Amino acid sequence: MNIYKIAISFLVFSLPFCLAGRAAAQEQRMTKEEYIDRYKQIAVDHMERYGIPASITMAQGLLESDAGNSWLARASNNHFGIKCKRNWRGARVYHDDDAPDECFRSYPSVEASYRDHAEFLDTQPRYDSLFRYAPTDYRSWARGLKAAGYATAPDYAQRLVRIIEENRLYLLDREDGLRLYAAARRSSDPLAGFVAENTAGRPAAAGAGIDPDDYRVTINAHCGYNVYMTNGVHYILAREGDTFERIGELFRLAPGNLRRFNDLRGDVQPIAGEAIYIERKRRRWEGDTRYHVAREGETAYSVGQSYALRTRSVERLNRIRRGEEFETGAHVRIR
Repeated sequence: MNIYKIAISFLVFSLPFCLAGRAAAQEQRMTKEEYIDRYKQIAVDHMERYGIPASITMAQGLLESDAGNSWLARASNNHFGIKCKRNWRGARVYHDDDAPDECFRSYPSVEASYRDHAEFLDTQPRYDSLFRYAPTDYRSWARGLKAAGYATAPDYAQRLVRIIEENRLYLLDREDGLRLYAAARRSSDPLAGFVAENTAGRPAAAGAGIDPDDYRVTINAHCGYNVYMTNGVHYILAREGDTFERIGELFRLAPGNLRRFNDLRGDVQPIAGEAIYIERKRRRWEGDTRYHVAREGETAYSVGQSYALRTRSVERLNRIRRGEEFETGAHVRIR
């Protein structure tokens, strides 16, 4: 048989399979809507636990993984482009990025990637400043991620904001966000509810002792409360009958986030006169004092509440177990 006829026969025979393979690949490609529907619950759960806006988590996942379709996402379940770093002990894959053959983290599941993303932001000191922002302030979170060096793209913040607003992901940051998002998806107006629902990015009303450029809650959020600051962290004093739900409604913060900011768990409620932090406490004391003299019954938690320090930081500094009381008069390290 003529070699040209053989070649033509091969092409004719193989073409349908090539087309079928290409069609199958196209069918397997996940859309943005499918990606959001599949992972939005995880993003909302992590917002409640860590204080990271669900909209930011979803926008980063969509951007970094190409809606779950990138090679890195398919090969290693890495949906956030997190590289190995020196402390990574898990599985690895290698991929060209800013430099050839860079090391990226590999995960057993997409859920593990989402969890590592939340813990990565939660534990890396360079991202601490982000947790000053309300979970509804996605614009500040986007700018903060870029400023902290999460990505090298000069327009990284703008890309995240565009994804959030084009897909109405800001609705996920609000109370009952999953229902609001589902209702907006059913609406024919792509901007339905945006003006009414979105309060992010508006400046705080200036009051006594409040710096509008530093105080990152929504307008009128201090509503009848004096707002104080220690160690660079804002707090209020709880009133008789206050609940985290009521305070959260006034300050546009999820009750779960307020409890987390104050190192509390479960359904515990504030006590009148108690300091309630409306931002995340710091890992270290920035003042000159190095020690606190313990009073009777004081724990790492109570010392941390006095100095806007995380309970875990006080425990580590003093090498004590959770809930252990300090001896009266003991010098408790705060830095």
